Amino acid sequence: MSQDANRVVEQTTREHWGYLYACLVRQFNDFDLAEDVLQEPILPALESWPSKGIPESPRAWLLQTAKNKAIDRFRRQANFERKRASLELFNAQQSAEPESPMDQMIDDEGLRLIFTCCHPALSESAHIALTLRTLGSLEVPQIARSFLIPEATLAQRLARAKAKIRKAGIPYKVPDATQWPKRIRSVLSVIYLIYNEGHSSCQEVEYISADLCEEAIRLAHMLNQLIPENPEVMGLLAPILLHDSRRDARLGLKQEYQPLTDQDRSLWNSHKIELGRQLLQQSLPIGQVGPYQLQAAISAVHANAPDFASTDWTQIRLLYNRLYELNPTTAFSLMQWLHSHLKEMQKRLSLQ
Repeated sequence: MSQDANRVVEQTTREHWGYLYACLVRQFNDFDLAEDVLQEPILPALESWPSKGIPESPRAWLLQTAKNKAIDRFRRQANFERKRASLELFNAQQSAEPESPMDQMIDDEGLRLIFTCCHPALSESAHIALTLRTLGSLEVPQIARSFLIPEATLAQRLARAKAKIRKAGIPYKVPDATQWPKRIRSVLSVIYLIYNEGHSSCQEVEYISADLCEEAIRLAHMLNQLIPENPEVMGLLAPILLHDSRRDARLGLKQEYQPLTDQDRSLWNSHKIELGRQLLQQSLPIGQVGPYQLQAAISAVHANAPDFASTDWTQIRLLYNRLYELNPTTAFSLMQWLHSHLKEMQKRLSLQ
């Protein structure tokens, strides 16, 4: 029973961290308070669930306990009455404020939080740090190590971002329809950058890069569930899954990097490849083809080839040309990567 309870606590905290964090931010309008009190129910859960039994809704239990902890903090403070009045006013404003059509269609705390984290008033580095800390289960030391910066630097970055949200009065809500196209691109870009950082991290922090890859995939899945049938969202999730399908083949027996030419394709994850293909096929008829979908198509061509030499390079060249038309910077970096692999392949063929 104890092991089952511990597993449920860990799983609930990991899978629902973003939702719990978002609910607390919405309730108390305080990022720091939400982060502090969200840590506090974990120990009581580990102590009480094995003996008293796992609650019917572990997520609701953790949320209610965290809310109670926040209220206890207010009561211990000398200015509780002022804070209580502020909290009541905030809740009244939230209840009275008419929701936009987008809020009515997508009433999800996690989505509100990710749009707050990716507000255009914040820097790109703040977008990434806030998204990983608030919606993900990664701790500050993990995020700092993965981006090769001191913990103090990351902590300062988070503190500045939270302060700017508070001082600028950045609303905790999904933007209205007129802002949607621009804002969704920012959200997608942040998730893609998180995955790309994990995918390209140096070998010394491989265990951290795996965390980043998994977190980006989880965020992309979450966004796809919250905004179904959106071609840009499906277009983002598709290349991430197709790229990540090769993760287990990236390192050799001695943990050395394996280029695409040398990878054991039997280690490629067939489930992720199939899901990536399905998302790509579903997204293509819905709207205009974008850069993420083209990257997914390029990865799909690689996945279709039984070995590197059998790759349909004509199709890949056409896709890269189209990608260059839409996004020259991304296409150029990818083409440099491809060129290095082709040179390696030509060198090996000449030696045979």
